[in-house]
Amino acid sequence: MKKFNTAGPSIAADHYLIDPLARIDLPEIETLIADKRYFVLHAPRQTGKTTSLLALMHYLNAQGTYRALYANIAAAQTARGNVASGLSAITQALVRQAAYYIQDTALSAWLRQNKDMDPNELLTALLSHWAQTSDRPVVLLLDEVDALVGDTLISLLRQIRAGYAQRPEAFPQAMILCGVRDVRDYRIHTAHHEIITGGSAFNIKAVSLRLGNLSEQETRELWQQHQDATGQHIDPAIYPELWQDTAGQPWLVNALGYEVTWQDREARNPQVPITLERYKAARERLIQSRATHLDQLTDKLREPRVHGIVAALLQGEATNIDVTTDDQQYVEDMGLVITRPQLRIANRIYQEIIPRELTWIAQTRITHEQPWYLDENRRLKLPKLLRAFQQFFRENADAWLEKYDYKEAGPQLLLQAFLQRIVNGGGRISREYGLGRKRTDLFLEWPVDIQQGYLGPVQRVVIEIKIVHDHQSLDTLQKQGITQTAGYADQCGAHEAHLVLFDRRPGKTWEERIWQSEATEGLRTIVVWGV
Repeated sequence: MKKFNTAGPSIAADHYLIDPLARIDLPEIETLIADKRYFVLHAPRQTGKTTSLLALMHYLNAQGTYRALYANIAAAQTARGNVASGLSAITQALVRQAAYYIQDTALSAWLRQNKDMDPNELLTALLSHWAQTSDRPVVLLLDEVDALVGDTLISLLRQIRAGYAQRPEAFPQAMILCGVRDVRDYRIHTAHHEIITGGSAFNIKAVSLRLGNLSEQETRELWQQHQDATGQHIDPAIYPELWQDTAGQPWLVNALGYEVTWQDREARNPQVPITLERYKAARERLIQSRATHLDQLTDKLREPRVHGIVAALLQGEATNIDVTTDDQQYVEDMGLVITRPQLRIANRIYQEIIPRELTWIAQTRITHEQPWYLDENRRLKLPKLLRAFQQFFRENADAWLEKYDYKEAGPQLLLQAFLQRIVNGGGRISREYGLGRKRTDLFLEWPVDIQQGYLGPVQRVVIEIKIVHDHQSLDTLQKQGITQTAGYADQCGAHEAHLVLFDRRPGKTWEERIWQSEATEGLRTIVVWGV
């Protein structure tokens, strides 16, 4: 039985998948190959690069015009700056995969005879020999190129460049370098402490192609394959949520599918329909799982090139943002953000994960417990909870905010950590933030009846967060915030609405900062909290 794939290349016999050749611009790639071009194909991790490259290799070989080979050279990463070790791993990978994919064992014999050659010439010589003895022009598809480090990477790029002028008679006709990053983003540290950019080491690149996400239609089609294969009904109401959650990011689409159809053991029975509530529960489990893909994503948040952009998005404003065009393009290439029509986090699940991960340590250290804030009907007592947060922030803010890498968004993150600690395992918090919003909107859903869960009565609460900076008027921001909070509460169908104002103006005492009031906007009462 086919399943949704969350690890490694997708196999048509085992996995639901969208035609890999339909996901790349095949006519353009065929033209580049015919024109003897060397080019880059890049995309974020677990987007389908390897699956597409393997499909392309098989397609080209089936046409009979070229001798195409896919080779993953990630094993050379461990060599780092050791060129001899690195080039040995690269050439061994080439000959091994030539024997496996195209049943060519002659390269292995050549390598054994020439194993003592200068490692800085070994790859050029191997590819030259292969091109000259092949009955067809050679096309080489190199995967995980950007996993290589230091002098090993420099040697690889320069050896490819050295043979470029001899193509196609004595070097591959065309070559695709594949990885997460475009070659222009390589920052290569040599053994002599030089920094060489990929663009200077590989100035023969014709073009950079990017493998995109699934379209909204393809996202639906992938899940529909499961319904068609098993007869298990999938509620159509899921599909708009699936698109908002993933924006077509292939791993997320597959991971949610796997979570809701297999990890949910009851749903392994195809007679059990996949409902919207089952989907939302699966989404929450996936987020809490901190799966490898999501862990790799959050690891990028520590990089200086990423920090400025994500910090501005978390704050909702471009205060002190200092990034270059290359940095922003790099963060987009990582799959973290989308820049058009405006800069924002790439999808709703990443938007949820980023603040959770940034506050993970805080969540585990906060001692407040859920039962303290429940009334006799198992409803959250939000006034009690937010009063407790005011005191918590007063006692711990300075110490906690110093621990955050993202100090600019520290107050918002600390409140989210406090709330997440309370609702974990019992409710959900959805977040809306982004450049230009100048606020963070939190939507808290709390099932009142444990047995019925979200199918029973649900307490819905909106909490809006705004920061009062130096030279800003508290009264003006409060009025804006009340109107915005009421609008968001109406949009969400919330029963309660709260506005939290963090006063970061210098010289303000805690007595001036901490207060509570109520305001009316239309038919709504908004509780306002100063912190």
